[in-house]
Amino acid sequence: MRKRIALISFLAVSILCAAQQKPAAKPITQTAHATLPSEDEVNGFMRATFGYDPQLTWKIESIKPSKAEGLAEVNVLISGPQGQGTQKFFVSEDGKHAVVGDIIPFGAHPFEAARLTLQKKADGPSRGPAAAPVELVEFSDLQCPHCKEANPTIERLLKEDPDVRFVFQNFPLPSHNWAQKAAAYADCVGRASGDAFWKFVDGVFAAQNDITADNADQKFTDIAEQSGVKGTDIAACAAKPETQSRVEESVKLGQSLDVNSTPTLFINGRPVGVGPNNFDALKQLVDFATKQK
Repeated sequence: MRKRIALISFLAVSILCAAQQKPAAKPITQTAHATLPSEDEVNGFMRATFGYDPQLTWKIESIKPSKAEGLAEVNVLISGPQGQGTQKFFVSEDGKHAVVGDIIPFGAHPFEAARLTLQKKADGPSRGPAAAPVELVEFSDLQCPHCKEANPTIERLLKEDPDVRFVFQNFPLPSHNWAQKAAAYADCVGRASGDAFWKFVDGVFAAQNDITADNADQKFTDIAEQSGVKGTDIAACAAKPETQSRVEESVKLGQSLDVNSTPTLFINGRPVGVGPNNFDALKQLVDFATKQK
């Protein structure tokens, strides 16, 4: 589920003087002298901002040095009638200003660092030639309805441009009650059979509305069997600690690149959103990346 839901706009409006929101991307240099606000200071700020609305609650997820010099990064989980989502903002070193949004890389090749990181560490199931000039890496959550909606767009991209490599990375969101389990099953199916993996993903998306936390194991076992692998073997694999560790590593990779919503697609390191209505824009980006290489 996308985390940039309507309630998050409240924070942007409340501290509009802070900064203009920018698209997500990997931040830049780290400072060794970041001054971090305390939890009391963050809670005080949130209380002053949201105290007028008793339906809104929040929980501090993290307060840490930003990768941009002189800023502290604060992540807060906000909940309300419209849903739940994480808002990131940055606090200046003097503690007097907040900046809403994301810090993006700068330079003649702003996406190169992310591209190299993904080239080295993105190890999920893949399709397309290994030496393709363009690599697409998707961080996806099998319980996420937006990921399901985006799937046909990605399939069309790959069909129209076979000289592209596509890598699928698990990124189950903590707000989804069976996404983590789905990611474990997907990991095991992918390790058992590349062809079965893509059928499994399609099968989970097709059955998404019928899957619950209570029936997830049986559903995933059946879908794995229908995809061409032995379902009971996949279920046993999904329960192993090493499988959970691989899923966690995929999530950590996404987090290191500032992925905070699904689906997030990287085109040669450039982070973009993907949905049912932006095929033409994505195709332009793929063509542009091909020319750049």
